[in-house]
Amino acid sequence: MAVLSLKGGVGKTTTTVGLGATLAQVRGDRVIAVDANPDRGTLSDKLVLETSATVRDLLNERDQVKRYVDIRAFTSQASSRLEVLASDRDPSVSEAFSGSDYQAVSQVLENFYSICITDCGTGLLHSAMGGVLGLADQIVLVSSPSVDGARAASATLDWLEAHHYGDLVKNATVVLCSVRPRSKSAVDIKKLEAHFAARCRAVIRVPYDPHLEEGAEIDLDRLQEPTRDSYLQLAACVGDGFAGIRD
Repeated sequence: MAVLSLKGGVGKTTTTVGLGATLAQVRGDRVIAVDANPDRGTLSDKLVLETSATVRDLLNERDQVKRYVDIRAFTSQASSRLEVLASDRDPSVSEAFSGSDYQAVSQVLENFYSICITDCGTGLLHSAMGGVLGLADQIVLVSSPSVDGARAASATLDWLEAHHYGDLVKNATVVLCSVRPRSKSAVDIKKLEAHFAARCRAVIRVPYDPHLEEGAEIDLDRLQEPTRDSYLQLAACVGDGFAGIRD
């Protein structure tokens, strides 16, 4: 599953962790989030790191990974049981991470995890994105509840449809994420929801939450109840998507 947004700063990585942590907490199987952002992703900032290893290290040493305990040397685990595989800190190194590299890492991960959530970069044309979309069974598209955010999200859906990912668009879940307190914007949220609901399978609204605005480690227990409920609704929606794929 891929979490993406053409526009930065709309809560994409926060949504990745909120969704992943909720899935890990309510399900008995293993869930991992992978940072596929080529521009120094921030996924690893959302939990306390247990290792300095990155996705590049796993790629280089993948032949030595035979058991779950082996792969745990490359991941960090949050209190929710969500595991995270961090990206390279040096953008010049991570820029070389290609679609085939991502596919090789995914082949390792699928042996040990039931759900893999990929936090994508904002560049649709980056090589790694092709690898991500080629393996994704569904996408979560994150947008701010604003005109420019919605336009960027719609442009992403247009691009996906134009490049033969129409099935991913139909099965997509759009998340309208309020990363700031209520503004004076005159945007009609219900109209935004209706716009995306006409193109995608579901639309989930995540309210502003002071804990998420901190930008540090995410603790589900510190979220306000409406935010937790939104992530639970998102997790259920994603679960329904998996069921539809199996059917």
